[in-house]
Amino acid sequence: MGIAELRGSIVAIVTPFKANGEIDFEAFDRLVDFHIAQHTDGIVVCGTTGETPTLTEDEDAALIAHAVKRVNGRIPVIAGTGSNSTQECVVYTQKAASLGVDGVLIVAPYYNKPTQEGMYLHFSTVAKAVDVPVILYNVPGRTGSNISVKLALRLANEFKNIIGIKEAQGSLAVVTQLLAGRPQGFKVYSGDDFTSLSTNYLGADGCISVVANVIPGDFQQMMALSMNGEVKKANEIFFKYQQLMDLMFIESNPIPVKTALAHMGLMEEVFRAPLCAMESKNKEALLLELKKLGI
Repeated sequence: MGIAELRGSIVAIVTPFKANGEIDFEAFDRLVDFHIAQHTDGIVVCGTTGETPTLTEDEDAALIAHAVKRVNGRIPVIAGTGSNSTQECVVYTQKAASLGVDGVLIVAPYYNKPTQEGMYLHFSTVAKAVDVPVILYNVPGRTGSNISVKLALRLANEFKNIIGIKEAQGSLAVVTQLLAGRPQGFKVYSGDDFTSLSTNYLGADGCISVVANVIPGDFQQMMALSMNGEVKKANEIFFKYQQLMDLMFIESNPIPVKTALAHMGLMEEVFRAPLCAMESKNKEALLLELKKLGI
């Protein structure tokens, strides 16, 4: 399946570290194999959940290359290549394309808060510089800037290789406007686990998910059921994991999800500063919920 047809559960995969702080590629392989065995539909590497702000440029490239090699064409691999510098974003995106990714995920420029026209210039410059499919990423709570519906649809209509958007501000009104105005083939993905079902019921294409790191099989099933209109069965899975989804954000992502994966024996519980281990009361609540769910 090519990225243009990608729908369903797309995991924003974590970056495991060894106790000495280096990337743990063996643990990363375990995670990739876990997702493929559980029928995850796609993988985003070097995204927010992958602690990209703490990775060096060389580490980014090494992890992307490793992911492409390990997945070996079995499911699409998407690389996060965003930057608040347009020039750097072009370089990162061209590098990821050369490493064989199926697509890239580009976040709205953060911190410098460009205007809508500035963001148009940013995304259009990148789209013109590469052939690889581009997915826009709107997460105002982290970036301090917002890709408006008008801008997203303008980019979707003008550039064939801008093929979708990860919409992560949690607004069903925004999702509705995107779905109503999108050109044929333009994908709308939820960037928020909690609204993923509602988004799919409106006609969206799945979710780029955090909680799918922990429950890949059930989350993939929930996405498939909800996109097929099987509301009752999809809702049953959602309500089973509703509390776990909440706990994934009790502290800054990816602290809780990496804690959960360490509890599952899939990786070490290691973070790069400024991220750190969970507060004891929050960790206790998370582990209690995992135990309740039999995870």
